[in-house]
Amino acid sequence: MVVRIVHLFVVVFSLSGCFSNVVKDSGPSGPIDLSGIADAVPQDEPLSRGGNPSSYVVFGKHYYVLDSAEDFKERGVASWYGNKFHGNKTSNGEIYDMYAMSAAHKRLPLPSYVRVTNLNNNRSVIVRVNDRGPFHEGRIIDLSYVAAYKLGIDKVGTAPVEVVALRVGSNIPTRTAERHDESIAVQVGAFSIRTSAERVRKELSRQFNIAVGISEVLSQGKKFFRVRLGPFNNLNSARDWIRKLDKLSYGQASLVYLD
Repeated sequence: MVVRIVHLFVVVFSLSGCFSNVVKDSGPSGPIDLSGIADAVPQDEPLSRGGNPSSYVVFGKHYYVLDSAEDFKERGVASWYGNKFHGNKTSNGEIYDMYAMSAAHKRLPLPSYVRVTNLNNNRSVIVRVNDRGPFHEGRIIDLSYVAAYKLGIDKVGTAPVEVVALRVGSNIPTRTAERHDESIAVQVGAFSIRTSAERVRKELSRQFNIAVGISEVLSQGKKFFRVRLGPFNNLNSARDWIRKLDKLSYGQASLVYLD
């Protein structure tokens, strides 16, 4: 990924997940709590100015970008990209976050939302496509590290999947549909040291008149301290807070669904 399309037919690369056989990629260097990261929620978004030429060329091969993701469906092999590209730009100019529910695709318009199902274990996730790739032969989609983790692909590297494009307001995962609005919160981060979590909680409480809580969880044999805002009365309110937190450099904030 991290493929920057600079005009209609020319693609300029930095070393990317498309070439992970050259430089080995990796996940987190240590234990990290990923249980609170929710699926992407399809939204009405304009197409990105970058990353959507009608066609482009990689290694002498032409790829043609779809005008619409409507009714798109395919099966093939999924892979993932992670630490090597974390913090670099995606094809549409955003910053790649290996802990966000995102993906790269060669032909879908950017951004698009798709459901990806691991055909080996029937697990499904919803991701936002904001990047180009993978350009390995036989692979149809490159998942962020956390999306691969949720599908059980992170350890094996690749798996057969089904990719189905989603419309806004439809085909939301059962988990989301079954929850009530009051079960939605925003996770600011998960910290291995409680004092770090307390510092963030105090700072947010000082700046905003909103409930900020800390909960302790055991993940991969290690304690983490989650900092969360909410619960919220509706999904839009939670999304507004994610945007606010992003401006305050809390870029790891994500929607979570409370038990």
